[in-house]
Amino acid sequence: MQEGGSQLGDESLIGKMMDVCGEAEYKLANELLQYEVQIERDILEPLNQLAEVEIPNILKQRKQLAKLVLDYDSAKARWYQATKSNNQAMAAKADSLKDEMDEALNKVEICKDQLSADLYNFASKEGDYARYYVMLLEAQADYHRRSLAALEGAIPTIQLQQDSWMEKPAFGTALEEHLKRSNREIALPIEACVMMLLETGMKEEGLFRIAAGASKLKKLKAALDCSTSQLEEFYSDPHAVAGALKSYLRELPEPLMTFGLYDEWTQAPNVSDPDKRLQALWVTCDRLPKTHKANLRYLVKFLAKLAQDSDVNKMTPSNIAIVLGPNLLWAKTEGSLAEMAAATSVHVVAIIEPIIQHADWFFPEEVDFNVSGIFAMPTHPATPDPEPSQERKRPGSLVGQDGDSHTPRKDRYLSRPNLSLSLPLTLPSRPKTLSRQESRGPAVSALYVVANESITVTETPTEDLPSPDFKAAQ
Repeated sequence: MQEGGSQLGDESLIGKMMDVCGEAEYKLANELLQYEVQIERDILEPLNQLAEVEIPNILKQRKQLAKLVLDYDSAKARWYQATKSNNQAMAAKADSLKDEMDEALNKVEICKDQLSADLYNFASKEGDYARYYVMLLEAQADYHRRSLAALEGAIPTIQLQQDSWMEKPAFGTALEEHLKRSNREIALPIEACVMMLLETGMKEEGLFRIAAGASKLKKLKAALDCSTSQLEEFYSDPHAVAGALKSYLRELPEPLMTFGLYDEWTQAPNVSDPDKRLQALWVTCDRLPKTHKANLRYLVKFLAKLAQDSDVNKMTPSNIAIVLGPNLLWAKTEGSLAEMAAATSVHVVAIIEPIIQHADWFFPEEVDFNVSGIFAMPTHPATPDPEPSQERKRPGSLVGQDGDSHTPRKDRYLSRPNLSLSLPLTLPSRPKTLSRQESRGPAVSALYVVANESITVTETPTEDLPSPDFKAAQ
């Protein structure tokens, strides 16, 4: 085991485990060897003397005595018959038969004395022999105690190795757990994918919509799961990177926008007044747990940057909301496929799209996408945050640059779309096999399949819409 661990090297967790376990097994083997030697010397040899010499002698003496008793009984019967016979010849033999009987009796007495002596000797030593069985149990107990001590000495070491190992799978792990054990603010798969897409994917048409090759996606997910920073080969395939990001969000045990706020999220788009609708979304967003809010902020800022190039990549905020929204929010208890597909698509688009459109208002702080500093910075310059010094205010009390309280800031509300969207989706002519493996339910899986097909989004032109009137909230 230690030899195998040395072959894997000190950088391998399994190699370290095999080395520590091999050392513990070596100690256990030594303890076992000492135990067996002690048992052989102190217990088995004396008991072997008892079992192979003394007890067989006693049994032999008993058999001999039984034989002599039979001989004596036979001689006695012949002598008695001779004394009762009227035959002269038989009467003459009576004396010789009497001598034969006396000799047989004498042999019986000698054998009885020898057997009695052996039995008395055994009885006097029986307590000593019984002590060997006590010694056997004591030796076993001592062996197990020493073995347990060796194991207890190894367990903290091997547990320390396990606890200090930070390269644990990120996919399918709760966000809080992943961030805690990796000592990160932003989940590694999110940061890594965003950094790669910032470098090579911002101009890619159909990002997050076009499916990547399964083998490439599987390899990238495995690389992110082992926390490697050697991701250069994936920069050339932005669709695989986008697929890995979607897969990470989809495989979270709890969605990034949380189960607990699902009702609040889905109720916010039902507010008819645009100002109050945005305010409801802001209030819900502000109630997110700290870790979820930080990661959502990071992701939304990136998606807003992606939407700035929608003329090239065709990924408008509404398109992004359609293909990525079902991976950010879903119900904990899902209904039928048709019900969830109808309800969730409308809710998710109406939630995610305005958050992406007004990302700088929802999250006015600057975002350093290279949070951990382990990735190369994008070669193209970052888009400056418009008026970062503007104090953040609620939608109902936002004041424009010229001080007019009834004029919304144009840099915060660019191209406000009509949230009542017509979403004719071109579905495949035959059923599409779902490849999703996590337990998100059939509805979200259906949306995910639909999101991978061609999408046509019809929006009401911005110039035909009145500007939202932001009045003080009552």
